[in-house]
Formats: sequence, structure tokens, C-alpha cells
Amino acid sequence: MSNATFYIIDPDSPQADSSGFLQYVVFLASHFAAQGAKVYLNCEDKHQAEQLAENFWQVDAKHYIAHNLVGEGPKYGTNIEIGYQEVKPSWNRQLVINLAKNKTTFANKFAEVVDFVPCDEKAKQLARERYKIYRQAGFQLQTIEIDHNP
Repeated sequence: MSNATFYIIDPDSPQADSSGFLQYVVFLASHFAAQGAKVYLNCEDKHQAEQLAENFWQVDAKHYIAHNLVGEGPKYGTNIEIGYQEVKPSWNRQLVINLAKNKTTFANKFAEVVDFVPCDEKAKQLARERYKIYRQAGFQLQTIEIDHNP
């Protein structure tokens, strides 16, 4: 059975702003990749994918982890691949971290889905819609409140 985990973002947390959120996504992706998972970061668009890739370069050198945008890097990619709606991962990935606001059609291709419940009410409603879609698709669901200090 596939799993979907929703991380709830507290309005007072560092992850509530876009910069803190992207840093947290880098942390999560690195955490899962360090455990051996093949991670796909599903961004809203090409601009967000490139911005996220840039965030991977901003981490301290001792915490750097290899990553690539879809279509770049080695033939079979790295443990972390970054893409967006119009492109597909270059090879099999087990876990997707979804940053797209209203797309879930990709989810059935992954054993694990990570998604987020943002602070903004409109974005929160879209997260609820995704939650319902995952549930109807048979995903095992759970929610986790983000720790303020990753």
C-alpha cells in the first residue's frame, strides 16, 4: 500500500515563509536520500524547480548532497531529482515530495508521497483536496506537524 504524509506548517514557524519552506524541503529531501531513497521533487513549474535546485547549493559544504534537474546530470540521475508538471522523472523513484498546489495525478507512481499543509487558507484548502484524492486512491495517510528547528 502507498503512503502519503502531510506536513503541517505552523504560521509561526520558519517554514511559513517561502525561503524557510524551501530550506525545509532541502532538509527533508536530503534526509530521505541519506536513507537510500530515490527522491523526486515535484515542483509547480520550471522556475520553482530551478529555485529549489539553487537552494541545494546554498547548504554548508559538509551537508551537500548531489541532486539534479530532470534531464541534467548523469544518465540515471542522482538520489534527488527535481522536476515539474511538464516533465517526468528520468527513472524509477520511490518517494515524491510534492510542491505543486493542485496536481496529484503523478502520485500513483510512487510508494511514498510527502505533501504539505501551508498556512494560507486558499493553499490549505487545496491541500485538503489533495488529501481527499490520496485517500480515495487508497493511500495510507498521516499528518505530521513540522518541528520548528529541523
